[in-house]
Amino acid sequence: MAAHWPPHVGDTVHYVAHGTPVRPDGTQAYPSVCRAAVVTQVHDWSAPAGESDHGVGLAVLNPTGMFFTPRVPGAPGDPAGDAPGARCHTGTRVYLGGTWHHPED
Repeated sequence: MAAHWPPHVGDTVHYVAHGTPVRPDGTQAYPSVCRAAVVTQVHDWSAPAGESDHGVGLAVLNPTGMFFTPRVPGAPGDPAGDAPGARCHTGTRVYLGGTWHHPED
């Protein structure tokens, strides 16, 4: 299924879990990973950036349970590099923890 913009309620997306804090050597005890999530709420995407919360509400599915969050910002992603962040298993982009994105093809 192709990603569309803006997102809609019911879309399946990826949520990037924060993981544990990054240590001075750049490692994490529990790294940031992508989790499956369902869009439960869409904020006002018609207003200019900065004038509205351009986020979504998500129901995030984790191996040990679910959590619900009403405001999660989107993340377009950056080319993979040395910066800490989650890499989706099918993609090469790096996303910041606490953000969502459409699954990569």
